[in-house]
Amino acid sequence: MSLQALIFDVDGTLADTERDGHRVAFNQAFAEAGLDWVWSVDLYADLLSVTGGKERIRYYLQRYRQDFQVPGGDDPGAFIADLHRSKTRHYVALLESGGIPLRPGVERLLREARDAGLRLAIATTTTPENVEVLLRTTLGEQAIDWFDVIAAGDVVPAKKPAPDIFSHALEAMQLPPEACLAFEDSQHGLAAARDAGCRTLVTVNDYTRGQDFSDAWLLVDHLGEPDHPCQVLQGDLGGDAWVTAEGLRRLFDRQG
Repeated sequence: MSLQALIFDVDGTLADTERDGHRVAFNQAFAEAGLDWVWSVDLYADLLSVTGGKERIRYYLQRYRQDFQVPGGDDPGAFIADLHRSKTRHYVALLESGGIPLRPGVERLLREARDAGLRLAIATTTTPENVEVLLRTTLGEQAIDWFDVIAAGDVVPAKKPAPDIFSHALEAMQLPPEACLAFEDSQHGLAAARDAGCRTLVTVNDYTRGQDFSDAWLLVDHLGEPDHPCQVLQGDLGGDAWVTAEGLRRLFDRQG
């Protein structure tokens, strides 16, 4: 079956948002709430084993702050939700400042895909607001309309590594997984896309470089640019020095 759509994760895939974006925003939210919590770069690497911001806070409480007394009672749900709303506000402010650029090759590939008639979608655990602000601040106001589907946040109950968010995007586009290529950066994301039936191109980053990506269709360090070639870590880019829409369609179709 020929390639018809590209489905992108966001955090770590479209942009390196984790270390200098989400982590910073979490710390700002903690300080604003009068908490002495500080998520260091190394600590955040462990916290990234859990997908979803609210889930990450809950995991932190369970593993690192067992003695913390949740304000207002034993159920931390409302407390966590308030903290996460604050974190989202701080993260959006960071995006609005223009401090989080897209990764190499992302904008080029998105534009090439549109010119080639490939459909685009988003499948992510981050909130819809975070996605929309990132697209608007890096690609312009019109970029939201480039994507047929933006599947984000709590639109499905089970987050990655569950395949639900990809299955949701596929259903919304009315496409079989065999016609789609997923883009991810993490082992959890790869598992989600794989279990939804999609081949997956993984672009590693500093947080995910050592993870197991043996199931990836293609593994590269980034998508590359004509003056900044990518490194192929696993798979075959067909001799190309960077990932292109034409090259992906050729490789995808050749491999059936």
